[in-house]
Amino acid sequence: MERLQKVIANLGYTSRRKAEELIIAGKVKVNGEIVKELGAKVKSTDTIEVEDVILDNNKNYEYYLLNKPREVISSVSDEHKRKTVVDLINTKERIYPIGRLDYDTTGAIILTNDGYLANKLMHPSSNISKKYVAKVNGLVTGYEIKQLRSGVIIDGKKTAKAKVNLKKYDKKTDKSLVELVIHEGRNHQVKKMFEAINHEVIKLKREEYANLKLTNLKPGEYRHLTNKEVAILYSLIKK
Repeated sequence: MERLQKVIANLGYTSRRKAEELIIAGKVKVNGEIVKELGAKVKSTDTIEVEDVILDNNKNYEYYLLNKPREVISSVSDEHKRKTVVDLINTKERIYPIGRLDYDTTGAIILTNDGYLANKLMHPSSNISKKYVAKVNGLVTGYEIKQLRSGVIIDGKKTAKAKVNLKKYDKKTDKSLVELVIHEGRNHQVKKMFEAINHEVIKLKREEYANLKLTNLKPGEYRHLTNKEVAILYSLIKK
């Protein structure tokens, strides 16, 4: 048996300290009964409910951060037999990607078997930040940067405000390197934003997703998320 707050944290719902606050506030139930004692212990067979969400105490949740290479599909399977992000993860669990990156887009993508977290993160209301670096044709001017920051029209709808900075411009190749932080997840959004200001995207990489960075992860490599990182993701979907 383990302390209730530790089990809640290990299941990725929130941090142990926040779990203690929820217990004291009467927002945690064990087998249908409210538990307010921090010293309470639970078995693996007990049903734990936090803020009306039932946690699967018997489920082996797994969370991975993958640096997706080019020419890999952000899907569980592919009818054309192309390699998928799931193929790159060594696990026996049935995992799936949270959101999508285009076939030719690289970078940070999360894979998990935690359906609750995945659905919440992918919902438009989640407002999760995503940092991209795009190499595009031509010089992206200061005026165009301001356009991207304030929002441009794609698919008949204006994009939300974004953080945009020109990192580099190469006169010889006539290419710009631009960093963007967006909070939406519309289809091909970054590419369409640049199309709206008449710049073609040559390469696109997602460097960060929420609190997760690709530090030391080469294309095709992955790592497990820590309990703290999972807890932060849960805190983000509750804002």
